[in-house]
Amino acid sequence: MGKFEIKSTSTGKTMFNLKAGNGQVILTSQSYASKDGCKNGIESVRTNSQTDAQFERKTAKDGSPFFTLNATNGQVIGKSEMYNSTAAMENGIASVKKNAPDAAVDDNS
Repeated sequence: MGKFEIKSTSTGKTMFNLKAGNGQVILTSQSYASKDGCKNGIESVRTNSQTDAQFERKTAKDGSPFFTLNATNGQVIGKSEMYNSTAAMENGIASVKKNAPDAAVDDNS
């Protein structure tokens, strides 16, 4: 079972990682000024991760595939790691879709 981990950044803001059941980070958020903003971001991931159109598939300058998860207003909610293949990236998207709705929240901030 996946989980969201909230943590503090070195600049005093908060952010979260969505981790799969095996502990691997599958989505990383932006930094939020407040913990409430961070929690709202988590709820946005829960909602938007169930709509495939909210995932934007991209390619980094070095050719590595990655994705962002966007809110309905187009704002990026979270970003994946760089993958070594398109198939691996698609597996990452599937993992976010599977884990996000019911993931527990672990507040380590």
